Amino acid sequence: MTLILPLLAALIFSYEVQAADKQHNHLSNYAGEEARMIKSLSPDDIAELKRGGGWGLAKTAELNGVPGPAHLLEMKEQIALSEDQVFEITKLFNAMKTKAIKHGEKLIKLEKELEIHFRSGTITAPLLRSSLDAIAEVRKELRYVHLATHLETPAILSADQIENYNTLRGYFNSDPCARIPEGHNSEMWRKHNGCQ
Repeated sequence: MTLILPLLAALIFSYEVQAADKQHNHLSNYAGEEARMIKSLSPDDIAELKRGGGWGLAKTAELNGVPGPAHLLEMKEQIALSEDQVFEITKLFNAMKTKAIKHGEKLIKLEKELEIHFRSGTITAPLLRSSLDAIAEVRKELRYVHLATHLETPAILSADQIENYNTLRGYFNSDPCARIPEGHNSEMWRKHNGCQ
């Protein structure tokens, strides 16, 4: 108890000092990013788009138990993919990557054009609207490419392989009714999660 009070006092003081500093510090979280060639895209974002990487666009599929081809190929031994499965998944992956690179390059180009208009002061409300519409359309197509490819993988895999994939990736059953966490009241858990 003797050590807890001084430690608690020190933590409270530290918090108050940080809060006071934040009130007087107007630094943006974006500070340093003004040097980027395209402010809205980091160098890592650009590299990911140029190589046809996922860029987090297929997270909806991935986290709902629908595997992606890149990770399936990386884990082909652990998932025990057959040669035929590897062949089919490789075909899917290569087709996805080709389309993703095309859309990624287009997205980079559109973001660069918007950047140039802001930098040069030539941006107008109508130009902004048309630029954002074009960016949104390309981003939508890019996301579609990734998600649509995830949709095709389950037909190539067995249920056990999909379950193994999700386990290896660290995902657990996303159905809250199928798995009640240890230490929770099962009746309350089922009620709060709308389980039958």
